[in-house]
Amino acid sequence: MWKFINGRIKSIGYAIKGAVLLVKTEHSIIAQLCVFLFLTILGLVFDISKQDWIDQILAMGLVLSVEGLNTAAEKLADFVHLENHPKIGFIKDISAGAVTFAALSCSIVIFLIYYPYFKDCFGL
Repeated sequence: MWKFINGRIKSIGYAIKGAVLLVKTEHSIIAQLCVFLFLTILGLVFDISKQDWIDQILAMGLVLSVEGLNTAAEKLADFVHLENHPKIGFIKDISAGAVTFAALSCSIVIFLIYYPYFKDCFGL
């Protein structure tokens, strides 16, 4: 039982270390966190509903998660094959494409959340 618990504690430590490394080293993650901070402030200003908060947090989490996986795939690909190679390029492009899908999905969710507030506020 204690071995299991210790293993989970170590896993959490590795996960936190990985998240910190992403935030410290990846410019795309830093940029996305800045945008998400702005959206969080916007949510507070407009006092969005509980469901809107849930949707926004899930959408932001999706983008950050897929971006982290993309970063891991790119780092692994660079480690495996240092020079440019068509198959490595294909893998990196596919990985970046996944981030694009996540970002587009997040953008749609954010639009659906905030459009009514901007419509009421600015008469759009």
